[in-house]
Amino acid sequence: MSSPHPSPLSRRGLLASAGAAGLLAAVGAPAGAATQRRSAALVVHNSRVFSGTRQHTHAEGVAVGRDGKILAVGNDSSLKRFIGRDTEVVDGRGGTLMSGIHDGHAHPMSAADRSLKPSLAGAEQTVDALQKTLTGFLKDSADQEPDGWLVVEDWNPVGLLPHGTAPHHSMLDALPTRRPVTLVGGDGHNIWVNQRALDIAKITASTPDPAGGKIVKDADGKPSGVLKDDAQPLVTRHIPEPDREQLVAAAAKIFAEAAASGITTFMEAVVGKGELGIYQTLAERGALPQRIVPALRIDSDLAKDPAAALAYARGLRADFGGVRGLRFGTVKVFLDGVIEYPAQTAALLKPYLDKDGKPTDHRGELYVSAADYGRLTAAFNKDGWQLHAHAIGDRAVRTSLDGYAYALRKTGRRDLRNTTAHLQLVDPADLPRFAPLGVIPCMQLQWATRNTWTMDALLPYIGAERHRWQYPARSLERHGARLSGGSDWPVDPLQVWNQVRTAVDRLGAEADAEGDLYREQEGLSRASSLLMHTLGTARQLRMDHLTGTVERGKSADLVLLDRDVTRCPVADISSAEVRLTLTGGTVVHDAESSAGRAAAARVTRAAAGPRPASQAAVHGGRHASCGCG
Repeated sequence: MSSPHPSPLSRRGLLASAGAAGLLAAVGAPAGAATQRRSAALVVHNSRVFSGTRQHTHAEGVAVGRDGKILAVGNDSSLKRFIGRDTEVVDGRGGTLMSGIHDGHAHPMSAADRSLKPSLAGAEQTVDALQKTLTGFLKDSADQEPDGWLVVEDWNPVGLLPHGTAPHHSMLDALPTRRPVTLVGGDGHNIWVNQRALDIAKITASTPDPAGGKIVKDADGKPSGVLKDDAQPLVTRHIPEPDREQLVAAAAKIFAEAAASGITTFMEAVVGKGELGIYQTLAERGALPQRIVPALRIDSDLAKDPAAALAYARGLRADFGGVRGLRFGTVKVFLDGVIEYPAQTAALLKPYLDKDGKPTDHRGELYVSAADYGRLTAAFNKDGWQLHAHAIGDRAVRTSLDGYAYALRKTGRRDLRNTTAHLQLVDPADLPRFAPLGVIPCMQLQWATRNTWTMDALLPYIGAERHRWQYPARSLERHGARLSGGSDWPVDPLQVWNQVRTAVDRLGAEADAEGDLYREQEGLSRASSLLMHTLGTARQLRMDHLTGTVERGKSADLVLLDRDVTRCPVADISSAEVRLTLTGGTVVHDAESSAGRAAAARVTRAAAGPRPASQAAVHGGRHASCGCG
């Protein structure tokens, strides 16, 4: 019989012992037929529990039952009775034990795809320096001459030096290659291609702009080589798909990295049939350590036909609804693009300003009208689905709210938790509308810091009065809105704990000397930040009955940190490390295992690297069915 006193226990092999069956059980496999026992499968003690509830404010640990649910929460003394002969006992060493992170808006499949390609990592470079970098990439893949595509990720659309230098295909044409070349903007809203790529796509001066996209022209009316938003597929559809097995392997690594960051649930923010097929393979191989809510993309044309859109979504659910770990019920619509110069495709209520601060006649692009969005939402809500809107500009945010208000009048349903994501700019008049409509604001608050994107590429073009209303998290909270959080990975690096920290201090780990981004007005409390990334997102995804808090009967989706993030200096939250992650009671990351160390090392390398090009959302993409953001 083991000692009744919890003690440190070697957990070597704990992750490996979970195995494929354990991962499947973690994300939705039926409970086994084994007789339930009073002793716990796992007890964590000597920690500081952040339960996310009004209870257990001084709890020191958790007992996890053999059914994957939380058996008990309490002090160390009260947990002794749950320790049996084969109970794993973990010393929390004073670190925070809390709900796993629920990421309410991310693109892990895009992260997997990007990991297979060379990257510019959002660098700012002169044309000469960029050409030298690209020449190196060409040499690394010389066997692809003369027809293999060179696709380079994380190009910075405003990164050519000196600032204001406009990208043009002639700069890429000067490279020592005959190959088609595509630089993919880190914001996902821009690509830059050479003349060979334009020729393959048959894009000429007479090619019309597609709906929701723009072919940028130079002074003589010819294509410059830059394509925005839904013009991107004119080129990207010609790029060969990656090897499927390579993509599956890359995705498995990506999800292990996410587990090492403490993530137990993802909403994959844009999904089509291709992505669902990869998820199916991962689930079959036991390589899916998170719960996944796939948001099925409804493009702007399909959004005008609610019946056809609903039939499309139902068809994908019928085909893939049996995949363990996937939870259907969400569709995604892009209402606009991004706000930063030079894209300026986000929809604004008042026009953008020019570089001298004078009003223009340009208010951005609204891809779906309020009337169409309302009818679409009503059709899906009536069928039990929720809507998830990409809305960066204040006009797009208002459009989403107008659409949700129409759907509420038509269906009477406010329980579906329709969501508006990003909310970079919100008109103050719309702040009180979220709570009465039951709309969830899903915010990516790692973006809420002073940098090139929020200052140089934005302030001159919208003015100080509007600029103050960037990412108005506290204002939304004060008006009763229930916040949720997301990363938009890989548009931003997967730095979960820096994301939690930046929501509080509006500085983040990479703050510049200019200070915070309206912390006094919009910074959240530490508890609010932790809640929005746990219970808040679980609520957005309609899983709060199952997970999101640490309380008896909830699924043991838990994360144990190396420090107490409820008490440490706020700046120190950024560097928190995850010691243990459980999904459904199954260990999916153990920092003391070899696999866990490898995954944690990848997280560290990613956090140490240069930031991607934008804080905006991914949009478009190589897959006809996929546009991220």
